[in-house]
Amino acid sequence: MIIVTTDCIPGKEIKDFVGFVKGSTVQSKHIGKDLLAGLKTIVGGEIKEYTDMLNEARKKAIDRMVDEARELGANAIIGMRLQSSSVMQGASEIIAYGTAVRAE
Repeated sequence: MIIVTTDCIPGKEIKDFVGFVKGSTVQSKHIGKDLLAGLKTIVGGEIKEYTDMLNEARKKAIDRMVDEARELGANAIIGMRLQSSSVMQGASEIIAYGTAVRAE
């Protein structure tokens, strides 16, 4: 699956626009790790637990978007974007979305 953030794929011709595709997930950390992350805010620096959580969430959201595109018969996604929002303290939603296409 080709995934680009642009509206075209260099060297490829878009034959068909299949439709809008998306994938999302809501992730939270284990309470113990959340407490450790809270302590890290006191001393400063990267909160690795949240970095890991968001990286995992982005991967899941993109994988779900790709699955949806494949089900529609697409071989590429153009105009891909990622967005996040806080659902509650310690939990974030990540959504990946774009336009599924058939490209040659």
